[in-house]
Amino acid sequence: MLYSHRVAFTPRQLSELLRDNNHFIMVDTRSAAAFTEGFIPGSLFIGFEGRFIEWAVNLLPAGKKIILITPAGKEEVCVQLLTDAGFTNVAGYLEGGFEAWKDSGGAVDMIIDVDAGELAMDIPFDENLVVVDVRRPVEYAEGHVQGALNVPLIDMKDPGNIAHLNERDNLYLHCAAGYRSVIAASLLKMQGYNNLRNVTGGWESIKHTKGITIVKEPAALN
Repeated sequence: MLYSHRVAFTPRQLSELLRDNNHFIMVDTRSAAAFTEGFIPGSLFIGFEGRFIEWAVNLLPAGKKIILITPAGKEEVCVQLLTDAGFTNVAGYLEGGFEAWKDSGGAVDMIIDVDAGELAMDIPFDENLVVVDVRRPVEYAEGHVQGALNVPLIDMKDPGNIAHLNERDNLYLHCAAGYRSVIAASLLKMQGYNNLRNVTGGWESIKHTKGITIVKEPAALN
C-alpha cells in the first residue's frame, strides 16, 4: 500500500497494515482515561494533552512507521507536532479514531483503573500484588509505597529493564498523577503483561491514603 503523510486509514486498511506489525506502531494520543477504557491492542499511549513530544522522542522506536489514533479533530495537529519535532515516519492516522475502529468490530483491549483506596484494601490480601512506581529515582527516594519496585518510565523502552517483572504477579502501576503510569501500562501490554492495574491519581492520591505504608530512601532524608 502506498501512502504519504496525513493519510486517513480506514479501520479495514489499518487492520491490513497491522498484519505486518514489525513495520508499524500505533500511537494513541487520547486522554489517559479514554485509553484505559478501551484501545486497539498493541497501541502505545502518549496522550496529546500531556508531555506528548517529550515522550514521543524518548519512547518511539526508530525505523517504524507511526499511525496515530487521536481525539476527534486533533489528527492534523498531532501529525504536525511530530513532523515539527523531526519525525519523518508518520504514515497517517485512523479515520474516525478509536470509535470507528470499535464500530467496525475491531479487537479492543483495556486497562483496569483502581484508586488509591482500592490499592490500600488490596495490599494486605493479595500476596501476588506488586506496586510498580514508574517515577524518576529522585521522586521515588523522596517517598514511596513500602516494597514498591522503582522502574522509571524512561527505562521501560528497553525490554531488558522489565524482564524481572513476573507476568503472573498483579502489577499496580503508578506515577505522580496518572499520565506516565498509563504510558507504562501500554508498554507492558505490548510486552505481554496483562495482570495490570493503573492507580488513578498516582502518588498525589496514594500519599494521602490511609492503610498504605510510606517510606523514604535514607539519602533523601539528608
